Amino acid sequence: MTMLLVLGEYRVIGTEPDGDTITFLPTDPLAFGRLKDAPVEVKNGVARARLDGIDALETHYDRTGPRMRQPAEFGDKAAQELLTFLGFGNVQRIGQRVVSADPPQSPGWLLTQGGDAFKRCVALLGTGTPPGADGTELQVDVPLLRTTANHHLLKTGLVYPGFYGKLPRELREELAAVTRQAREAGLGLWPLDATTTPAGAFVTGMASLTEVVILPKLFRRLVDHFNLVEQSLTGFPAYLAGKEDTVEVLSTRTKQLSLAPLVQITDGSVVRMTAQPEDTVFAEN
Repeated sequence: MTMLLVLGEYRVIGTEPDGDTITFLPTDPLAFGRLKDAPVEVKNGVARARLDGIDALETHYDRTGPRMRQPAEFGDKAAQELLTFLGFGNVQRIGQRVVSADPPQSPGWLLTQGGDAFKRCVALLGTGTPPGADGTELQVDVPLLRTTANHHLLKTGLVYPGFYGKLPRELREELAAVTRQAREAGLGLWPLDATTTPAGAFVTGMASLTEVVILPKLFRRLVDHFNLVEQSLTGFPAYLAGKEDTVEVLSTRTKQLSLAPLVQITDGSVVRMTAQPEDTVFAEN
């Protein structure tokens, strides 16, 4: 499958980049207009780029209530690693907002098949010499994938994989492989990950979520449940069952209509998933 190559520059001043989202200014203001089936929103000339195939710990999640974050150590490290990879140094923040960086913008390119439900550009991010001309359609192979920030972040173990159906199988399998390598080597967040461990994550309410390292998608669902339903896990399975999270477990070739069948709750306060993150592929909403 081909992806659209878009040249431009990454910008951080006045924004809140995290480990999987950053602002991108395309050289051609009409570049994303070619993506008719999955549009990308461009405001004041810039788009939000969401890194394909990864899911970084949340640093400022507030979709259903006050801002919440996962353990700061790995959320902040992933954000810093992404900015360093993209060419930014001496990044200074007030809260999550970047107030200065050297340089304030950095040239780069991205490869995309379109936007997500929030019209963010879902993309592979790169720097240095572009792999082609601006606005061309490229066949993306594993060697090209290995030059991207997406691959780098998973290789360091600072982020989780987050696979959706449009990501080509060959690329997904490469990202899954580097995820397993990072886990087996004990890199980054993996020594503290509780997503699928037998002990699971001890969750007693909203405040406890800031202390456990779990898959960000599961974190977001827990936060939304606590904000919208109740401060206990009693109704969490029913809440999950009502969400549109169509997911395939690759190893068993089974499809579920929600995360509910993949999440176990024991003793009223222990949550764990039964499938590894790299073994799941979600349908685009």
